[in-house]
Amino acid sequence: MKFNFLILLLCTFVLGSCSSNDDSTEIIQEDIIETEDAAPNGIFIDFAHPTSGTATVNTDQTVLNLTDFKSDDGPLLELYLTTGLDVQDYVSLGVLKGLDGDYAYTLPTDIDLNTYNHIVVWCVDFSVNFGYAILK
Repeated sequence: MKFNFLILLLCTFVLGSCSSNDDSTEIIQEDIIETEDAAPNGIFIDFAHPTSGTATVNTDQTVLNLTDFKSDDGPLLELYLTTGLDVQDYVSLGVLKGLDGDYAYTLPTDIDLNTYNHIVVWCVDFSVNFGYAILK
């Protein structure tokens, strides 16, 4: 009897959490904007997984350097330059070179770093943002 009650409770929770609510989308967007505004320049922030370190660009804007970088492992992690945390518009810098250390990535010559100013550790297989830094 307790088992049936738990199943019923679980089903109610799952079905209730799947309902569409336009207000929740607006709240999530507001949370993302506040998170972006609070992010220190070039410092990695955890998103779905622990991620830390610093992202900087050399004066010629040809190389992105990750210093003291750390991240959880994933099935396929790439480093993206994006226009925002929604990762709708991005340029891949390639597969993550490592999970712990200092790494350098060559930047595309035609990239506008004022527009593509978010550095995102992206799990390709699950479409998950592990962590990010913003170049301000």
